[in-house]
Amino acid sequence: MNYLFGDDLMERPRRELAPGAVHVPNWLNMEQQKWLVARFKEWASGPVPIRSAKVGGHEMSVKTVCLGWHWRPYQYTRDAVDVNGNRVLDFPDWMVRLGRKALVEASGDPHAGDDYTPDTALVNYYDATARMGMHQDKDELSKAPVVSLSIGDTCQFRFGNADNRSKPYEDISLSSGDLFVFGGASRFAYHGVPRIYPGTAPDGCGLATGRINITMRVTGMSGQ
Repeated sequence: MNYLFGDDLMERPRRELAPGAVHVPNWLNMEQQKWLVARFKEWASGPVPIRSAKVGGHEMSVKTVCLGWHWRPYQYTRDAVDVNGNRVLDFPDWMVRLGRKALVEASGDPHAGDDYTPDTALVNYYDATARMGMHQDKDELSKAPVVSLSIGDTCQFRFGNADNRSKPYEDISLSSGDLFVFGGASRFAYHGVPRIYPGTAPDGCGLATGRINITMRVTGMSGQ
């Protein structure tokens, strides 16, 4: 029975950090992680290549490739007008199903994902020095939950309040395979990634270095 209830599981229990904000460790198994890393490599090679978005004229240290809708600071468009003008890849049906399963897992409610249809994903790659400052995910018109998946190196994840970038906030570790969902009262909580822990990606996840973070969202937008 030790393999079912190992120390790693006991040390990282499932937690609700705040109403609507739930951390589920080890949600993705190694085979699923490896498969997602292969998809990431396909997405990153085009038609819109992975790039560092510019905020206030400065390039982010995180590199992003988008699905469904192209994101640049404060705006979504179908075409990557700030990169090469190409239309981004469609949002895959299997990812819609994955997002719904994630909400069911996080909430414990078998119907939690019934009305959830994410239509965009921001897929971020962090190298050893990349950071993400405290921010709100508020470029979407919808208030539907954000579903976040982590693969590769562990990061320090800072989850705060909906009023400002400062305290109160809490730092947790997001490791390869972890699921994090935030919606409801926590949908617009400030959050960020102050640090990546190099060399912590598990063997077999498909990513030798760095961290991939897939965040699914509902834009609330329509049109071609």
